[in-house]
Amino acid sequence: MKKLPSNNNFYLSLIPSFWIIVFFIIPIFIVLKTSFCESIFSIPPISSICRWLDGHLLNIKINFENYLRLVKESYYLLSFINTIIITIIVTFICFIFGFLMAYAICKTSEKTRAILMSMVSISLWTATLIRIYAWINLLGTNGVINNFLSHFGIEPIKFLGRYSTVCVGLVFCYLPYMILPLYSVLEKLDKSYIEAAYDLGCNPVRTFWSITLPLCKNGIITGCIIVFSSVIGEFVVPELLGSSDVLLFGRILWMEFFNNLDWPMACALSIILMIFIITPIYIIQKRYGEAV
Repeated sequence: MKKLPSNNNFYLSLIPSFWIIVFFIIPIFIVLKTSFCESIFSIPPISSICRWLDGHLLNIKINFENYLRLVKESYYLLSFINTIIITIIVTFICFIFGFLMAYAICKTSEKTRAILMSMVSISLWTATLIRIYAWINLLGTNGVINNFLSHFGIEPIKFLGRYSTVCVGLVFCYLPYMILPLYSVLEKLDKSYIEAAYDLGCNPVRTFWSITLPLCKNGIITGCIIVFSSVIGEFVVPELLGSSDVLLFGRILWMEFFNNLDWPMACALSIILMIFIITPIYIIQKRYGEAV
């Protein structure tokens, strides 16, 4: 096959480069710039960093107070800690159930496997709002579960507004994103390695820990990255299944931007959130570059 001239390669690379610059680099720069502004009563509700004094002297005023507030005020620090804990718990639960489900699907026949994977994929076709409202109808005060318990004289249980309920909703929404990459790796797993382990005297448990799990490294890393990076900034699920007592970063960011109209603080939260999404991904890429 004839190789394209280097000039053509250069022009072809301009298309993705333009897309990344316009829709990624520039928006991040705008958010970063806004995070160093001050919140004022105007439209838009932010001050200008650069001002001209006496028409010829440029004055640059950078405000670090928004980032200092993240450390000083326990409100933001608590929401950040809660978000990290919830994200780790949800990612771990998704990994456990996702691996078991993907492993079980791979053990079925090809026809059954296609049906089961179709059922997993179909769940992604339904909007997140519809799936979460289904959980509200199930767990609400007048929901299906409490109506069922009322027949036995049991008082309604408050399921909504708890961190545990938020975790259940997040696992329900993001479990398919863990199953799919794990299934793709398990399906292509070379069975000869497992047979060789059995021939050498390994029992099923040792074979799983020594052969199956290490060979699924790529799928595990990919699934964990997808779930972790999605859950850490989630807003819809905590908003609908949680309450004002459920302090998560996504909800705080939304409130600062739309309720308090504190755009600089919301942008500072966004930058911190982005750092804690990119940092673990960067570390994993440095250590397992071929896996992600």
